[in-house]
Amino acid sequence: MPGTQPDFAGRSARDAVRRAVALLDVLLAEAPAAGSVAAVLVEHGEPEPRLSPEEVAELQDAARKLREVFAAPDIAAAASVLNALFAQYAGPPRLTAHDDAFGWHLHADSADDGPWGAWLITSSALALATLLADRQEVPGGLCASASCGRPFAHLGGGSPRRYCSTRCATRERVAAHRARKG
Repeated sequence: MPGTQPDFAGRSARDAVRRAVALLDVLLAEAPAAGSVAAVLVEHGEPEPRLSPEEVAELQDAARKLREVFAAPDIAAAASVLNALFAQYAGPPRLTAHDDAFGWHLHADSADDGPWGAWLITSSALALATLLADRQEVPGGLCASASCGRPFAHLGGGSPRRYCSTRCATRERVAAHRARKG
């Protein structure tokens, strides 16, 4: 019936990649707090998750593995990392609506209530692979700032990015200018 389902417009590979980058930003910290990880999940549409320390550790391990996609020097290397992640974690693709509460979407993990780490890897790898195939380029990178190195997504047109944020790019430009003036 029209109007009975939530609006799922905008839930796309790009949104899943944004979610992956936001989660990696939190999870790649030395000791991520469960509340911080849960807040990112909620911000990206997950129902209020309650994460145990073991689940946070599992997600942190998954984030380290996904970081390798962003660290890939070229499209072939990124595809190789994604294929290895699919081989290790993905099962047959399936459509799920999570008991009609979430709208139909594609999953490649084993079950709707499977482990958080496998979910993060398969959902993120599926989205990153979709962008790679659509655009025929690496879907992101690692910040070129020596003091940063955070993953970022390249989601739009324009020149390839080198920095995760305007702040890092400006900091590097100012440092290079000062070094030249030196």
